[in-house]
Amino acid sequence: MIKIGITDDHPLLLEGLKNILSNQPTINTVECYSSAKALQDALTTVEIDILLLDINLDNTNSIELIKPLKKKYPEMHIIMLSVHNEYAVINSCLEEGASGYIQKNASVDEIVEGINSIFDGKIFLCSQTKSVMNKKEKDGLNTIPKLTRREKEILAEAALGLTTQQIADKLFISTHTVDSHRKNLIEKFKTSNLSSAITLAIEYGLVTK
Repeated sequence: MIKIGITDDHPLLLEGLKNILSNQPTINTVECYSSAKALQDALTTVEIDILLLDINLDNTNSIELIKPLKKKYPEMHIIMLSVHNEYAVINSCLEEGASGYIQKNASVDEIVEGINSIFDGKIFLCSQTKSVMNKKEKDGLNTIPKLTRREKEILAEAALGLTTQQIADKLFISTHTVDSHRKNLIEKFKTSNLSSAITLAIEYGLVTK
């Protein structure tokens, strides 16, 4: 029987996953945590076989949690739950030691399949993520986008968590200019949001965090 831990800062998703997984015949217990700290505190006394870890916890880069968690709890498998489906993000998670990567809009059957597969010692990617990885293998490495000096500055400040207004004030430009550059960065990195663009930029070594 599998002991599951879920860490996500969205109460509705947390409760929904708990209700779904608690009814699965192969799953024994489901523990829920709303933050990285709550998870880390609980792990000192609670044993978890598989951890479902939200990739975007408030104030925490969950990718950076993978390696220390695996080092401290080597028997615990980690599945990343994400709305991001970019190669660099997925690859970073796998390189850090995650055993799986599942999109948050994946079906219940696919999530359960992933849990059972990983418990059996396999690596699991949901169908959407697998398509991205397969396409990457066929197409080869993405061309690293060429950024202007200003785009690099804005990307670096955004990576530090600064808001549009804070970036504008720091660089002595208008918020409209910052928004225009943010839009250009999303287009250049071919992502759906700036957070994913930042992750790619870090992966490519264009900015540090």
